[in-house]
Amino acid sequence: MMQQILSTGNTLTMSSREIAELVSSRHGDVYRSIGRLISRGAIQGYTPTPYTHEQNQEQYLEYQVGKRDSYVIVAQLSPEFTAKLVDRWMELEQQAMAVIPDFSNPAAAARAWAEQFELQQAANQALAIAAPKAEFVDRYVEGTGLKGFRQVCKLLGANENEFRLFLADAHVWYRLGGEWVPYAEHIAAGRFHVKTGQAGNGHNFNAAKFTPKGIEWIAGKWAAYKLQGAA
Repeated sequence: MMQQILSTGNTLTMSSREIAELVSSRHGDVYRSIGRLISRGAIQGYTPTPYTHEQNQEQYLEYQVGKRDSYVIVAQLSPEFTAKLVDRWMELEQQAMAVIPDFSNPAAAARAWAEQFELQQAANQALAIAAPKAEFVDRYVEGTGLKGFRQVCKLLGANENEFRLFLADAHVWYRLGGEWVPYAEHIAAGRFHVKTGQAGNGHNFNAAKFTPKGIEWIAGKWAAYKLQGAA
């Protein structure tokens, strides 16, 4: 795994590229998600910074984010990876022990205590976001049955129009020839089963169904989206 952690004073940050690796997503998707969270005010104080790609030596943009906001980002992207993020921060903080403030100084100790309390609150919020997904999976995702868009909306208690726009905004599916089609990466990940055929009038069609794995995954994404909107 890439060792991408920076220290500015006593503040540690993690790059959007490492977050992408942790949640098994493309960096471009993570980068755009961070931009949306900034525009909605869920996180703030970040501007993109350049980095040089290790393989082609080209320059691209990334974000360097703090611990608290990394939980918000992962909760938005993939709540099931929250525990993995916690483990990674523990590993990185152990490596950065040299920058821990002097706790013999009462003022420094007070600041450090306040920061740790805020981070713990953020971690608890991220775990709370992940909980609805786990409950949903326990209650509904059984067997190997496939479910259509409207069935999933009913299971999630989601408004169809809102859920449809959410899937498009999250780059889960896109409009093609009057039909909604999942992106290839989600089909390859086993989240959708797409059946092609021909209707009685000779019209070719693609019917996309959520797999149990896909229902589990999208339930977490939807729970994070709704909680972020209520914040």
